[in-house]
Amino acid sequence: MIFHKYQGTGNDFIIVDNRDLKFKRADNSLVAKLCDRRFGIGADGLMLLQNKTGYDFEMVYYNSDGNESSMCGNGGRCIVEFAKTLGLAKENVLFFASDGEHKACIKQGYISLKMNNVTEVELNAEYAFLNTGSPHYVAFVSDVKNYQVYEEGKKIRNNDRFKSQGTNVNFIEKEYNELFVRTYERGVEAETYSCGTGVTAAALVASLKNVATAQDYCDIKTLGGKLKVKFTKQSDNSFTDVWLEGPATFVYKGEINI
Repeated sequence: MIFHKYQGTGNDFIIVDNRDLKFKRADNSLVAKLCDRRFGIGADGLMLLQNKTGYDFEMVYYNSDGNESSMCGNGGRCIVEFAKTLGLAKENVLFFASDGEHKACIKQGYISLKMNNVTEVELNAEYAFLNTGSPHYVAFVSDVKNYQVYEEGKKIRNNDRFKSQGTNVNFIEKEYNELFVRTYERGVEAETYSCGTGVTAAALVASLKNVATAQDYCDIKTLGGKLKVKFTKQSDNSFTDVWLEGPATFVYKGEINI
């Protein structure tokens, strides 16, 4: 099998051109093996690029545990960059993912990906919960740089409320004029260097708490690099025109026996 490795702010992915449907979508154990960092290629997730009527392509996303999962923002940008190399995408792209259709714009040095509108945010004193294509728990903490993300994130992801379906857990802190976001990801069951739907969720919560970078965008810092989230906040505290912007970088192409 020929594969391509991409990363978006340190969130790394195996991408397979599956337009011939040779890769069987139900083979979860194979996905987990390929994503294993010691016995496989190593990645936070695996994506299949497939044909879809009415769209430039379809994105099928798996977490590194082998399970087909919900939307991945960093992965979405990376698969758009990959589609460009196949001649399937130019400047403007329309593709289909688990949460519906997504537009993307290919810019010089980065990809701008349109996320779904967010109509409901559960806002509590200690945390917020919302869905930005994947479910996210968001909490402001002090000294996020030294925060125990794995330990605390694992507790929340496996508590009584979230254990069955799981949730991603984001810890954030305002630093200067940007948000520093660290994320424990379900399906990876560890902290990743970056999470696209997570930083999107963090930016929207920051807007609701009036600590975003500006009225219509938020600059984000992750362990793997910088991202920007643009949005339009409505009077009912819902969000439209949500865009995730950041790099999508080719790492290498390889071949593996499966």
